[in-house]
Amino acid sequence: MKTKILFFFLACVSLNTFAQEEIPVQKYTAHNKGKFFVMWGGNRESYSKSDVNFRGKDYNFTVNNMAAHDKPKGWHVDYINPANMTIPQTNLRLGYFISDHYSVTIGVDHMKYVMSQNQTANVNGYINLPADQAGSFYNGDYNNTPVDMSLYGAKEGGYDKGTAQGYPPAFLMYEHTDGLNYINTEVSRFDDISKLFSLPNIDKVQINLTEGLGAGILYPKTNTTLLGKERHDDFHVSGYGVSAKAGINVTFFKHFYVQGELKGGYINMQDIRTSVSNDDRASQDFFFFQRIIAVGGIFRI
Repeated sequence: MKTKILFFFLACVSLNTFAQEEIPVQKYTAHNKGKFFVMWGGNRESYSKSDVNFRGKDYNFTVNNMAAHDKPKGWHVDYINPANMTIPQTNLRLGYFISDHYSVTIGVDHMKYVMSQNQTANVNGYINLPADQAGSFYNGDYNNTPVDMSLYGAKEGGYDKGTAQGYPPAFLMYEHTDGLNYINTEVSRFDDISKLFSLPNIDKVQINLTEGLGAGILYPKTNTTLLGKERHDDFHVSGYGVSAKAGINVTFFKHFYVQGELKGGYINMQDIRTSVSNDDRASQDFFFFQRIIAVGGIFRI
């Protein structure tokens, strides 16, 4: 009887040892399905030139090939200061892995779009404002007419950029600086390439490639000084955008990561508010290219 008990005990120990050898412990980073993540970072942008149409009760004209640029803050504490986090150009994204390789996210690309001041652009259309409005200085028909988009209005004999007193209003100052808000959803793919770098423990350092497609709406706060009119200066749904991205993700200690992305897309805004008058609108479409650096966390609930 004692022999049988000893044999049974040794058999159980052997089976347990065999099972431990055959079923290795799974790395936390080996599977993504069911994980949530959040990402916060900054960006720089480039924009293609754009034909921008401005229309209202007494005018309808198009500024051809308008050049624009972003408005970077640089390395600044405002990126982590809750009171000023909307001042820099930022990216916020929340996501969920629906499988090991695919995630669905929603986020805001807070870009800034500024018409390059002091450029000369051709204008087509007409302006016929009442004579008692300061902007009536620019009344007339425009047929590929070069117009100087100076900070202050024109005056015979040249410009005085030191003061606007006694001068006509600026023909146009135009920017989406609070901002060019692209509220979008993305579907992205992640692929672990850690083995290409012979990383021994992906729970400590993991490297992923990511690519994705997105679409969403534009919700800018447009700051426009147009022919001396009072600006609208409020948030307004103005159009839509589509985008594609590619990037690299480096995850540390299972839960923290740094991610760099290149992102390009197309924006079409046909209902931009330019002044307090409901009659005044603008429209434009253009391409954009973003460079993004962000930090984030990934976890299971």
